Amino acid sequence: MPNLFPLLAGYNAWANLRVYEAAVALPDADLRADRGAFFGSIHRTLNHILVADKIWMHRFTGEGEAPTRLDAVLFEDLAELRREREREDARIVHYVAGLDETALAARIRYRTITNPMDVEQPLAPALLHLFNHQTHHRGQIHALLTGLGGPSLALDLPWFMRETGMGMS
Repeated sequence: MPNLFPLLAGYNAWANLRVYEAAVALPDADLRADRGAFFGSIHRTLNHILVADKIWMHRFTGEGEAPTRLDAVLFEDLAELRREREREDARIVHYVAGLDETALAARIRYRTITNPMDVEQPLAPALLHLFNHQTHHRGQIHALLTGLGGPSLALDLPWFMRETGMGMS
């Protein structure tokens, strides 16, 4: 099976950009209002996705910031949050581009944040979780945006593939 992680990393950055483009069009009050999502607001959910990515990337690489709370708000300002999101997406794209089958099969060790315990597992399933986790929370944000009368975002992987040509060969 080919290494699908570069495709997922590219898709992830593309989908995040679309979500942020929709979020910046919202009034600040709508962005920050508790709408019943797991992390409450669109703003807090965007922060959570970034927090989780930073935690996982630190686990994978041993580098970068590793927040200690899943509900941390790293940036109150949406423009700053977006800039950091773009930097983290570029970091993820670069990281997965350097992985081969040996690296993907290698085991990683880390300590969980919720219900702390030590875990050891292969890299590939943990990396797959990073992308799946983002998709899950982007879906929550998309539902909130739609509920506010926002645009219906085309976030499906085939849309990304057709738009970019990535993964089509």
